[in-house]
Amino acid sequence: MSGQSGQMSKRDWGILLLLSVVWGGSFFFIEIGLQSVAPLTLVLIRVSLAAAALWLFVSIRGQKAKLPPEALLAFLFLALLNNVFPFMLFAYGQTEIASGLASILNATTPIWGVVVAHIFTKDERMTPAKVAGVLLGFGGVAVMIGADFLREIGAQVAAQVACLMATFCYALAGVFARRFRRMGVEPVMVATGQLTAATLVMLPLVLIFDQPWNAGAPSAQSWAALIALALICTSFAYILYFKLLASAGATNSLLVTFLIPITAILLGAVILGEVLELRHFAGMALIGCGLAAIDGRLLRLGRPARA
Repeated sequence: MSGQSGQMSKRDWGILLLLSVVWGGSFFFIEIGLQSVAPLTLVLIRVSLAAAALWLFVSIRGQKAKLPPEALLAFLFLALLNNVFPFMLFAYGQTEIASGLASILNATTPIWGVVVAHIFTKDERMTPAKVAGVLLGFGGVAVMIGADFLREIGAQVAAQVACLMATFCYALAGVFARRFRRMGVEPVMVATGQLTAATLVMLPLVLIFDQPWNAGAPSAQSWAALIALALICTSFAYILYFKLLASAGATNSLLVTFLIPITAILLGAVILGEVLELRHFAGMALIGCGLAAIDGRLLRLGRPARA
């Protein structure tokens, strides 16, 4: 595993960049979906559609689900940490705060990841370079998003705490999911099992609390957003994520949250013609320095070779 040395391969960096683009749209789609769908129902639609798409993909490939007995309980626990709790918490949080602030709070995930990996693993220990890199990356996200959203920190405290709790769940899930590689479970099956378990957990919660039969049907715009959220930002994204996790480790995989704001801003500039400001370039530079510090390759170039 390249993550054992803290250094990622070119393939790992490619997956990380693609994942940041895919997950970058999730906050946007969630915001649209919440306009006509309750938070719990949104989560259920997201995970159930994503699980169905992955089962179809597995079936088309002719892949047989050969799973060790201990994998089933592990799927349930991973679903709670990686889907049920964080999706519910972010869906609630985004009913109170803007998606820009939610993306800043989402960028605290690697900070939790460094701490959790240090406590629960032997090969992803905390180092000064990792700590410095994570802090630089988070600072870069804050600079890039801008002072307008930073002024909102302290308002709607419950919603912001919910988002922070979600990122802590993501960090725990990143470390917990490492065990599937030892079980010999492929990334596609990890994503499929996790989302299936999340669907089974969410269904009774929605029936009890949201009672969707009393709500109006989602708008066409919300359905489009929910389908994109499920197929692109969930099923496809988790295949990428578990591939990256297996090869690069938990800490490196969670760095994607630093890149999400960059891809969102660059896509806005390229597709929508939005103007890039000085703070955007400054933030990108800080994030680049942070990623370089965590990867460690550039720092080692200046050191004399050991005998």
